Amino acid sequence: MTTQFMFRRPTTLGACALTLMLLAGCHNGSNSGGSGSASGTTGAATGGSTGGGDQTQLAFVTNNASDYWTICHKGTDAAAKDLGIPTPQFVMPADGSAAMQKQDVNDLIAKGVKGIAISPKDPANETDFLNSVASKANLITSDSDAATSNRLCYIGTDNHAAGVMAGKLIKEALPQGGKILMFVGASDAQNAHDRISGVQDELKGSNIQVAGVRTDDADHARAKQNAADALVSMPDVVGMVGIWSYNGPAIYSAVKGANKAGKVKIIAFDQEADTMTGIQDGTIYGAVVQDPYAFGYQSIKLLNQLSKGDKSGIPANKLIIVPTKAIKKDNIAGYLADQKKKMGG
Repeated sequence: MTTQFMFRRPTTLGACALTLMLLAGCHNGSNSGGSGSASGTTGAATGGSTGGGDQTQLAFVTNNASDYWTICHKGTDAAAKDLGIPTPQFVMPADGSAAMQKQDVNDLIAKGVKGIAISPKDPANETDFLNSVASKANLITSDSDAATSNRLCYIGTDNHAAGVMAGKLIKEALPQGGKILMFVGASDAQNAHDRISGVQDELKGSNIQVAGVRTDDADHARAKQNAADALVSMPDVVGMVGIWSYNGPAIYSAVKGANKAGKVKIIAFDQEADTMTGIQDGTIYGAVVQDPYAFGYQSIKLLNQLSKGDKSGIPANKLIIVPTKAIKKDNIAGYLADQKKKMGG
């Protein structure tokens, strides 16, 4: 099946490691960093559909560009293939801004897309916009929710519970306690807010102190710099927590660069290549991994049902929760083997 992929401008990521190629299913011209070709600054979806002259009616819009979303993209394509429908458009706002995400969604609506899954960048301030979209197309949220909007359903992680899971890993990694810092793209995104609050709730009454949250606006270079700067300005920090997928690799690189591997414990989210490598070599204590493949697959499956007027796939609470797992050195081999099989690699 030909992949349709939209991005705003090319970004640069390191070459996919073999593990990531097996895990994330990197494919021609559309890896997670938005590499490939773009025309000017706007870009356009490329590729065709599976239905002859039919036009794509479904789309998935992320909140940034990262390896994590490559796995989700694989899921959307697999769902379309299994359902025998035109390949959905998969849109990564490369600069991670709410403004660009809105522009991308407006472009999709203008093209006549009738069903959109979105990971909203700034749900607290986007309710009116999302409601407007929901009046023109079937709208669901995935990965991050906008519960007060008119979205039809949320598909993804219980992010507060995932934060609690991360908090348990932090306590395991730091039995003696101490100061930790958290790092994230945008702390007001619903998934970030819920994960952070979950960590804080789990750490209540412990001897671990959250000394702050550093944001990077989904700028990967800034994410690494935030971690590197903190290692210098706060030498008493004993733990760093990456809330979004690319924060784990950014912290991993900064800690190794400062020769503090083993001295500063790292907890991450999601299954990016460097996060998996860091767990294997012991630099990262553990990670809470989601199932972005399922997010993509189930989102397209539900949107396809909704396009036919079938709302039976929406639960009464409008939540489809996909479980998370805690991955550490003692169970990573089995996890990677399962992912390789799942991704068909």
